[in-house]
Amino acid sequence: MTFSDTQEQGAAGDMPPRLSHRQITTVMSGLVLGMFLGALDQTVISSALRTIADDLHGLTAQAWVTTAYLITATLATPLYGKLSDIHGRRPVYLAAIALFTVGSLLCGCATSIYELAAFRAVQGLGGGGLMSLAMTIVADITTPRERGRYQGYFMAVFGGASIVGPLVGGAFADRADLLGIAGWRWIFLINVPLAAAAAVAITRVLRFPHRRVRHRLDYPGAFALAVGLVPLLTVAEQGRVWGWGSSRALLMYSIGVAGLAVFVAVERRSGDAALLPPRLFRIRTFRLGVGLHFVVGIGMFGAMTTLPLYLQLVRGMSPIAAGLATLPTVAANLAVTLLTGRMIARTGRFKVHLVAGVGSFTAAMLVFATLRVDSPLWHPALGMALMGAGLGASMQTLTTLAQCEVPRTDMGAATASVNFFRSNGGTVGTAAFLSILFTTAAGGIAERLAEARHDPAYRRLLVQPDHAHALTGVLRPAGGGVNLEDSAFLRTLDPSAALPFLEGYVTSMRIVFLTGAAVSLAAFALAAWRVPDLTLSDE
Repeated sequence: MTFSDTQEQGAAGDMPPRLSHRQITTVMSGLVLGMFLGALDQTVISSALRTIADDLHGLTAQAWVTTAYLITATLATPLYGKLSDIHGRRPVYLAAIALFTVGSLLCGCATSIYELAAFRAVQGLGGGGLMSLAMTIVADITTPRERGRYQGYFMAVFGGASIVGPLVGGAFADRADLLGIAGWRWIFLINVPLAAAAAVAITRVLRFPHRRVRHRLDYPGAFALAVGLVPLLTVAEQGRVWGWGSSRALLMYSIGVAGLAVFVAVERRSGDAALLPPRLFRIRTFRLGVGLHFVVGIGMFGAMTTLPLYLQLVRGMSPIAAGLATLPTVAANLAVTLLTGRMIARTGRFKVHLVAGVGSFTAAMLVFATLRVDSPLWHPALGMALMGAGLGASMQTLTTLAQCEVPRTDMGAATASVNFFRSNGGTVGTAAFLSILFTTAAGGIAERLAEARHDPAYRRLLVQPDHAHALTGVLRPAGGGVNLEDSAFLRTLDPSAALPFLEGYVTSMRIVFLTGAAVSLAAFALAAWRVPDLTLSDE
């Protein structure tokens, strides 16, 4: 069932009509394709990123491939909220799909890790609208109590993408060549037919009544936000290379802080046109929701980026095997998401699920922090199940918390703000966690190599022709440390020769996961003590 376009021209003061379950699911049939497209792109690259980075000779710079996407998605997300309030959800959603498709085509043609990062930034300009607009539309057509149930369907779609993504990404990455094109490039090229299907579906079914809101676009605010965020996120990625207290880093800190200060001043003067309306932050539940999204986003994206490296670098899994190994996360996430959505719809209470979810995620970080080189497979699987359950219970409830007291006229901006803060957290988490990992890994590996070389048997291993050839360019002369730009040499070393490298990586990963546990514990305390125990309205 669809709705006429004339209904979409309703006055701003009209309340949208209550839609039946059948009407809502019809609208959602189009939304889930767009959501699947965005979710698949986030998961399909995870198991293949090591292969891509090795092929483009940029293992230590791989964070840019993720953070470039997140930076532009983060900056674009609030604009999508405003644009959809002005022009309607459907045309803006279609524009997001088009931008995402162009970015995907460019990514499939990248010739260096930095070029791939630049094209991922284009992709992020479209990806910033795919998720936030879907959540906004659900908020438009449902009551606060119903919202958890239908947003649970989206989380289920994300779970499905989490199953398909790593498997598809691993399968493509394992192929050296497919139809004359490097296998990993199909990870991006496959988005083109999926985007076409999503665009057709959105055009046909996304015709629900929309209340137009007269807004001006806050271009000065968007510019100030970019000036504030980009330098800070850049130094989070490059700080290990420049030095955290170097003149270049200090300059970036100064520009970033000044940009954010200007952004706050501009937003206060922009009134209804503000990118992130200050009046929303006077709503306690909104403040808590976006703040928790930011903190949980740090741990979530940081863990999702680091864990595949453990499975592939340390455990030696192929990309597709690493994708299969993440199934405990997916299964737990899917089951808990659907169960939580139904329980919220039945009772109207969500705090208990939120607190339990963040607690489960914190426990997962602690489990990951105890991993060793020779940990049995059930050990990371336990952590992945706890992580999946934690995210399944917390992510949809955090969105519900942020939306529950926001006026409908601000729903687009509010939902965009939720995704903005989560993406910001994800960008910080990805950049900071990988920066910690590779900053500490080089020193840790060098120390363990120095210790191992005291053993005559290990010295004999290093001079064997196969090992000496594999380590050419990896071990820098005269105590110059190790080159970690390409990890392919680990595949050719026998376990005894590779052990110092693997132990160095694992030790660094423990530091990363302990950092994630500390951040998640702060979110748990905030959720337990500050989130009000509300009963959601059915109106």
